[in-house]
Amino acid sequence: MGKRKRPTPPSAPSIQARYREPNCNFRRRRGRSSLPALQQINENAAGIDIGAESHFVAVREDRDPEPVREFGAFTEDLYQLADWLQECGVKTVALESTGSYWIPLFEILEERGLEVKLVNTHRLKYVPGRKSDVLDCQWLQTLHTFGLLSGCFRPDNDICPLRSYMRQQATLVRCSSDHIRRMQKAMTEMNIKLQHVISDITGSTGTQIIEAILAGERDAVKLAQLRDPRCKNSEEIIAKALRGNWREEHLFALKQEYELYRKYQSMLMECGQKIEAELARFQDKSDGQELKASRARPNQPRFNMRQAVYRMSGVDLTVIEGIEAYTALVIFSELGTDLKKHFPTENQFASWLTLCPGTNKTGGKQKNSRTRRSANRVSAALRLAANSLHHSQTALGAYFRRMKVHIGKPEAVTATAHKLSRLIYKMLTEGMEYVQQGQDEYEERYRKRVIRNQKRRAKQLGNELVAVADSDAMAGS
Repeated sequence: MGKRKRPTPPSAPSIQARYREPNCNFRRRRGRSSLPALQQINENAAGIDIGAESHFVAVREDRDPEPVREFGAFTEDLYQLADWLQECGVKTVALESTGSYWIPLFEILEERGLEVKLVNTHRLKYVPGRKSDVLDCQWLQTLHTFGLLSGCFRPDNDICPLRSYMRQQATLVRCSSDHIRRMQKAMTEMNIKLQHVISDITGSTGTQIIEAILAGERDAVKLAQLRDPRCKNSEEIIAKALRGNWREEHLFALKQEYELYRKYQSMLMECGQKIEAELARFQDKSDGQELKASRARPNQPRFNMRQAVYRMSGVDLTVIEGIEAYTALVIFSELGTDLKKHFPTENQFASWLTLCPGTNKTGGKQKNSRTRRSANRVSAALRLAANSLHHSQTALGAYFRRMKVHIGKPEAVTATAHKLSRLIYKMLTEGMEYVQQGQDEYEERYRKRVIRNQKRRAKQLGNELVAVADSDAMAGS
């Protein structure tokens, strides 16, 4: 026998009937206009999906019988791509920021006079199960046509060479530090504790001892006599640390790592000369004022960075506590001098630096306010500057310590870096002069602000806040 079907109750209305009920929330009210149609803001838009070996380009269907084409990644192919876009009447292009593959095409399209918008691929949402290169470029073109894409920040062309030199300098520093760690590993395997008795094995004492070891010296007493007089530990302690097992394979590794370290140091000197020459190319905005050179740390360029940055921008950011000359150089090499052009407000600038609390609300409740992760070099430099204010007897130092007690050190570093970013923005855009404030002045201002808030809260509750000294005087009378 066949399976009997369950009869539908006659009282159960259909879905369409429920939508037509008077009390249904899905009912369309009379007089309500439909949603306005999206307007095509960029009618002459194109979308490009970037790849390592080929690029997929999409234009409007009425511009070419074949609106989606694939071009190679060779230089000739990139010029053919630009020619085809101009033949289709394209004025603006949305480009994926995929690795470093977008840079040659970006530069060629800018040379042709096209408006290129670099798009962060992490912010693009694709329909699950419909991901391909052809669909990607079409989706980019569609979103860009309706003005739904926001471009990534890219500094002006005159800043890009300086930024490249500074990033290369940072890369050389990282590579150099890797070889220092391998030198320490080779000495540890020989039970040579040099890194434990001196602060820096690449300093004066460490360099002379390592060169003597590589030259064949094995006497620990003679090696300890190469100690710099400013070294904290005595010759006896250093001699004890230099008695180990001189194995040939570990000495060979130490020799190669030291030679590579010296090579990277010479490359850092060459990179510093390029940075100095690039800074001299900018217009002088210092009005002839000379600034005293600040002390350069190891692996930093050996010229007067403070004067060079001040000549480039006309603003001395080193007057702010925690901002050194190298930090100011990193800021200008990444952003340029015209912040108002790219960031109309200081809130937008701080948000781009990922120094603002995140917004994650649902159901009217704040679920999470954690800041976004970012590899922003300016943000990293400001966080390091904020972390250096722990012992500063200034207003910024007092603010950092107070926030550290209330919300913890990581959040305090972010909050102080956020304050530094606002100070930098005002100095660069409004010409504001920074006035240093002491710790006592900051504490007094904070105390008055707390008292004012308490009085306002007491007044809201129908009470009156009375100072302790006044109440004691009233009790004595």
